[in-house]
Amino acid sequence: MFFNFECTERGCPRNDILSGLTVALALVPEAVAFAFVAGVEPLVGLYAAFMVGLITAVAGGRPGMISGATGALAVVMVSLVAEHGVEYLFAAVVLMGLIQIGVGLLKLGKFIRIVPHPVMLGFVNGLAIVIFLAQLKNFQVENTAGELQWMQGPALWTMLGLIALTMAIIQFLPRLTSKVPASLAAIVTVSLLVIFADIDSRTVGDLASIAGGLPEFHLPEVPFSLETLRIILPYSVILAAIGLIESLLTMSLIDEITETRGQGNRECIGQGVANSVTGLFGGMGGCAMIGQSMININSGGRGRLSGISAALFLLLFVLVASDLIEKIPLAVLTGVMFMVVIGTFEWSSLRIFRKIPPSDAFVLVLVSAVTVATDLAVAVVVGVLVSAVVFAWQHAKHIRVESFMDEKGSKVYELHGPLFFASVKNFQDLFNCKDDPDDVIIEFQHSRVVDHSAIEAIDTLAERYLSAGKTLHLRHLSPECRQLLHKAGNLVEVNVLEDPRYHVVADELA
Repeated sequence: MFFNFECTERGCPRNDILSGLTVALALVPEAVAFAFVAGVEPLVGLYAAFMVGLITAVAGGRPGMISGATGALAVVMVSLVAEHGVEYLFAAVVLMGLIQIGVGLLKLGKFIRIVPHPVMLGFVNGLAIVIFLAQLKNFQVENTAGELQWMQGPALWTMLGLIALTMAIIQFLPRLTSKVPASLAAIVTVSLLVIFADIDSRTVGDLASIAGGLPEFHLPEVPFSLETLRIILPYSVILAAIGLIESLLTMSLIDEITETRGQGNRECIGQGVANSVTGLFGGMGGCAMIGQSMININSGGRGRLSGISAALFLLLFVLVASDLIEKIPLAVLTGVMFMVVIGTFEWSSLRIFRKIPPSDAFVLVLVSAVTVATDLAVAVVVGVLVSAVVFAWQHAKHIRVESFMDEKGSKVYELHGPLFFASVKNFQDLFNCKDDPDDVIIEFQHSRVVDHSAIEAIDTLAERYLSAGKTLHLRHLSPECRQLLHKAGNLVEVNVLEDPRYHVVADELA
């Protein structure tokens, strides 16, 4: 009966469950590794992967997306754990979740739409490189002095052979059948081969034991004081920002792949609830995981059941199947993640590199590099800021005027292009107040007043003509601008009969 679940428009339970099993197997070494990075016990990472994964699968805004403990968050947690201990980490994770819930309730998740496409491409490519680099640690072993060194000789060739076999199964099995996720088939097949052929290869158990019990409710043992808040608040804000940025960008990527649309604000709330609960049960918190999400989507997991299954399978591993899971070769999971890297990297970005504007190409490379060098949040913020500066610079050059004398002897400046903070200097240089006649008209019908800097620039220009004893008419100016032009008083005439019904952009966003 297990394999006879019927698929519907809402999803395929069979695919979701099998895909969830595949994801759970890949989650184990990742959660353990990220726990080590953060300086906490492996079970702290495993509990986070279980609870964050389960709650976001149920309450989040993106079915099919997998969440859990991530490296992007772990690197921020290191100093907090080292300086104040793991209990302060739990408190910071609870506060992190509350901040994320607030972001969702305020409906700020929609602002992920302002991330330009080159930044998205850079984010995806950067994370693919990060995932690849993270797997290289599996090629290192301890020598007799306890120092890490690269594999050599038979051990290296065995590792490479198992990785190649895993990747080959994932690549070619879908051509034969789609009944079983290729990644799951590869993990099972190569693991059985290693076990029964007695091949010497490092396993999950070499990282750490994953055996444990159910997570227990645990209030963080920290003083409930302003001093504690002062310590954890900066970490919580950074963790919340990184978690939401990574989750919302991963959601956007999955939206594009599946041609569906997730709910950003609901995802913010789901992530927040998950992290707050996780902090109260001894977990290190988490966010969306692009690698595991790609495994899930590529394995056919599109519904909420896939994320729920992954979390429950992971808990099952910890409770009763730790001995079996610890026998899985690291080479197998490394091969799975290498296929994720190949599927995640936007190879099309290399083909279009010379066809897109140089500024977009620069942003793409910049975001990828910053993602690898620092973290995702910094990379996305840098990418958005650089894109905004480039946009402002390019559009600042588009403002121009066409001047002529009308039938009444007034000089008309017909303004074209947006008027905003970056173009106000060019705007003011377009007018020749000294040589203009006594009656001047500025026509705004083909221009758009965008922000307060533009309004101030109009006000300054009006004062210039006023000081010269000349009359200035401003036609087709929005009501907001007229209200703010107080310095010019009644001497500045405004044509109110033909004003279009638009508002200053800054007011709309507010």
